[in-house]
Amino acid sequence: MWIGASLPATWLVADFLRDELGANPIEEVLHRLGWWGLVFLTLSLAVTPVRRLTGWNRLIRHRRFLGLWAFSYLSAHFLSYVVLDQFFAWSFILEDIAERPFIMSGFAAWLLLVPLAVTSTKGWIRRLGKRWTRLHRLVYVAALLGALHFYWKVKADTQQPLVFALILVTLLLLRTPAVQRRLVARKKATRAKTTNAATPR
Repeated sequence: MWIGASLPATWLVADFLRDELGANPIEEVLHRLGWWGLVFLTLSLAVTPVRRLTGWNRLIRHRRFLGLWAFSYLSAHFLSYVVLDQFFAWSFILEDIAERPFIMSGFAAWLLLVPLAVTSTKGWIRRLGKRWTRLHRLVYVAALLGALHFYWKVKADTQQPLVFALILVTLLLLRTPAVQRRLVARKKATRAKTTNAATPR
């Protein structure tokens, strides 16, 4: 898992060393780190719905792993913007955040993820109790802001950010009480049919 999650970063470094990042290497670095961060964030959000639909309870152990890798890539994305793109020019960075909606949405998404990454440990789960679950629902807000950031950034070719947004909205709907009740009822009906079919007559 660690090797697989680190492969995008490894490829990025390799392409940098081979000078294969194109005409605008900084833009390519920002794009790849942000894209993979959004991929890992989406995968982490898919764990619970997929587990409930399939009964693969072992998936839950990978949720924190995926979430932390998402935060790592998105933090690297933000740091690349600060260091490589803006060269620590804080006045320009603050101006960018205040005046450019796509920068503001991306920065807001990252800020929301900071407390979620900090409180992802078992110790914080025990300390916060039920508040931990409420706090970590902010991950959906962060993910949707990330998709919006992506959408505003690409401007013309909006297919990928729209796909991300559609997946995120679907995952959010799967967690609503009404949908969960229907899924539970369907699973019970399926089990009942299986039991009846297996019972000798």
